[in-house]
Amino acid sequence: MNHSLELLLQLTIILPLLATLAILATGKHPNLREAVTISISLAVLYCVINLYQGLSAGESIEVFWWQLLPGLEVSFVVEPLGMLFALIASFLWLITTLYAIGYMRGHGEENQTRFYLCFALAISAVMGLAFSANLFTLFIFYEVLTLSTYPLVTHAGTEKAKQGGRVYLGILLGTSIAFFLLAIILTWFVAGTLDFTPGGVFGDNVDTSLVGAILVLFVFGIGKAAIMPFHRWLPAAMVAPTPVSALLHAVAVVKAGVFTILKVCVFIFGIELLPTLPTTEFLLYLAGASVLLASIVAMRQDNLKARLAYSTVSQLGYITIGALLATSSGVIGSSMHIATHAFGKITLFFCAGAILVATHKSKVSEMRGLGFTMPVTMAAFFIASLSIIGVPPAGGTWSKWFLLMGTIETGYWVIMMVLMVSSLLNIAYLLPIPYHAFFPGKGHPTAKTGIKEAPMVSLIALSITTLGCLILFIYPQPLYELAKTILTVPGVSHGH
Repeated sequence: MNHSLELLLQLTIILPLLATLAILATGKHPNLREAVTISISLAVLYCVINLYQGLSAGESIEVFWWQLLPGLEVSFVVEPLGMLFALIASFLWLITTLYAIGYMRGHGEENQTRFYLCFALAISAVMGLAFSANLFTLFIFYEVLTLSTYPLVTHAGTEKAKQGGRVYLGILLGTSIAFFLLAIILTWFVAGTLDFTPGGVFGDNVDTSLVGAILVLFVFGIGKAAIMPFHRWLPAAMVAPTPVSALLHAVAVVKAGVFTILKVCVFIFGIELLPTLPTTEFLLYLAGASVLLASIVAMRQDNLKARLAYSTVSQLGYITIGALLATSSGVIGSSMHIATHAFGKITLFFCAGAILVATHKSKVSEMRGLGFTMPVTMAAFFIASLSIIGVPPAGGTWSKWFLLMGTIETGYWVIMMVLMVSSLLNIAYLLPIPYHAFFPGKGHPTAKTGIKEAPMVSLIALSITTLGCLILFIYPQPLYELAKTILTVPGVSHGH
């Protein structure tokens, strides 16, 4: 047992919690408060990278906190899927913090101390969720994540923000208590364990119709994955400041949803059992419908953040599809899509916020000719759009490639068509924005107006994530290796 790695695992969860106290204490000194946030996010990233190296070296890293009842315990384990999620979340938390400093100051936002405090709480919850060793632990952190992001959604304090917050909290808490908790209890009764187990927890002679029903409860109960009809919270949460949208849509909340779905499919049901369940096909087609419908709704949104929100609903459907295809290509595609979509979508939200801070424009129809005043931002928007569409030279190419392979292997031609058509729809609602920014057509002001970009810190942040989109295309190897080992995890021992 490597005790230093076990300590690091606990620090990834505890450090952001300690940060909340430091942020409170330094609230009256913005520079100090931001310095605390940045140093803690660097420390968490350092811990996660060391855990990654430990995992790659074949170390087994587990931590046990406390036991509620026999078999109901709060414990953590490092495995490839959680590692992948934690790496993305910790790295993008650092970048989002950089971005937020430029944005919150440039926009003159109030209650910044509360903002950074809830931000840190949310990341602590994400780390606990990523490394959960069982469904019970995961459920606790899943709920903490919902509650800690609620003040971020209602940050503005306006009536619209409060309304958005009510929808957000109502749907997420409603689905998780009505369906997710029920699914966990049923799993406990049928399988006798909640531990994430390679190959799944259900025995060979299990009643498939019952387990199929449990699967439906899981997919609907994990509301953060935004499968229609439980997706309304996501556009509703768009009233939040842009760094929050970036955190919600790329790092914390939605990724926690699809990560949980993937984790449940692989480690609770197992990819041997999934295809035999009577409800799997229904859920696959539902996810497919979610992908298409959300893309169509996205095309009709003139508000840029609303358009990006529906785009996220659609992209999350991809990850759910990959998990339900229950093939190695599907699982690899899903896991890689968690990463490639994170980088692409966070960049798009960063750009939306930069445009808002620099020009106070939030509507797509007002963005003609912006390429001349905000060349860096619009170029970043273009590259990130390519990643979401899934074409070279951006990282999204690989995850979509594996997902298509998964549909071909299983013979779900309809789902394959859905992925194809949705990529065309992605082109239709994303590419016109950078196109009109650089080629505004006659009668629009061009380069005469001079450069007016967002604050430098925000520009650095969005340049880093744009670079990430390109690096994931040129050098997807580490990501692929991590995704590939998800299905080959050896049995995790539970000795304390």
